[in-house]
Amino acid sequence: MEPEREYHIGIAPGEMPELVLLPGDPQRSEMIAKRFFDNPQEVAHRREYWSFRGEYKGVPVGVCSTGIGCPSAAIALEELVGVGCRVFMRVGTAGAIDPSLKAGDLVIFTGSVRDEGTSRQYVPTIYPAIADPSVVIALSRAAEDRGVPHRVGIGHSKDAFYSEHPDLVADPEGMRRRWAALRKANVLATEMESAVLFVIGQLRRVRVGTVCIIIGEPVDRETKITEKPPLDDLILVALDALVSLAGASE
Repeated sequence: MEPEREYHIGIAPGEMPELVLLPGDPQRSEMIAKRFFDNPQEVAHRREYWSFRGEYKGVPVGVCSTGIGCPSAAIALEELVGVGCRVFMRVGTAGAIDPSLKAGDLVIFTGSVRDEGTSRQYVPTIYPAIADPSVVIALSRAAEDRGVPHRVGIGHSKDAFYSEHPDLVADPEGMRRRWAALRKANVLATEMESAVLFVIGQLRRVRVGTVCIIIGEPVDRETKITEKPPLDDLILVALDALVSLAGASE
């Protein structure tokens, strides 16, 4: 009898390794597997969740896309935990809040501002969204070893992508003040998934971290996405960090 598959991701227990990358874009999931894995194999493809498994430096690894935003990311993580995965790296893109960041820089989150709604369905907002410390250290070491420009610090997770642009919201001046307050508080960059991944990681006792690549100018400016830098450094740093944690999943 075929083992029971998780409802959304379509994966059964034992089909994915314990170590998993989490991009948002399903096509990015395919690209990672085919370009960076040895012996890549598709596991499942349902909705926004496209998963593959393979090896990197002889270590079994997997990748599963989460789609855009915290609701779909939460489903992916919950169901991946349910099939036995234990260490997760979000690999994504982010908009700069800190004006010193430039396109192509990596940002490694120690935690995330919970400016989204999904994690509030799990725990009150007083509960922090914190990355697993061992994952943060592994990512930092991997970036240093590869000589990749990077920053380590607090990220920001939101629900509305275009709220970065004050002219598209009902209170432009209020939104500008909000971004300025985050900048003053030394928040590095904004994206749409990490907060809930960190919260669920703590609740389910699995290891979760985030590394993102900056793809544009600081938020609250008139520009949108200005550049799409190559993703090689992002993926290689994440994979190096992931396999360094092999055997440390408990």
